[in-house]
Amino acid sequence: MAKIRIPTPLRAYTDGASDIEVAGGTVGEALNNLVEQHPDLRAHLFNDDELRSFVNIFIDDEDIRFLGGLDTEINNDDSLRIIPSIAGGRFK
Repeated sequence: MAKIRIPTPLRAYTDGASDIEVAGGTVGEALNNLVEQHPDLRAHLFNDDELRSFVNIFIDDEDIRFLGGLDTEINNDDSLRIIPSIAGGRFK
């Protein structure tokens, strides 16, 4: 099964787990399986069925937005990472 690395701020919704094994043949299916296992994550990852704009998903070093998005095919040995965008501060 593929694994998804959970960033520290979202681990409160996975009972502290940093890596979750997920089923699915695409990134979208894997993320749906993740939120089936941990329903409280849905609001942090999705707006309806669309991935939130500030949530980035990587397979190795590849951003899925430059691949096939949620339709990007994955293998059982793939490792996905959720990388939330960070904003704040101010420019001088």
